[in-house]
Amino acid sequence: MELRITNCNNFFKLKGTLNKNNIELFQNEFEEAFEKFNKLTVSIEGLESVDRTGVNAIADLHALSLKRNKELSIVGVGCKDLYDHFKDNEAA
Repeated sequence: MELRITNCNNFFKLKGTLNKNNIELFQNEFEEAFEKFNKLTVSIEGLESVDRTGVNAIADLHALSLKRNKELSIVGVGCKDLYDHFKDNEAA
């Protein structure tokens, strides 16, 4: 399944697969969002799978939010790879 990003104001929903084939779409969408909003909420509940490139893209999104002093909330269960990545970074 392709990646679909929908939003209502500053609440974004990701659905499908986040992988190396659609990272550019993901990055462009949130570059624009950070220019419009000071707070973003991203729901990863609808993601069916995320490859390593996708996990890195979400981690980069987090880093970008810190760099630009924007509030970013990532909500939803998502997939285990993403959870493990952030849990490992928290422990370090």
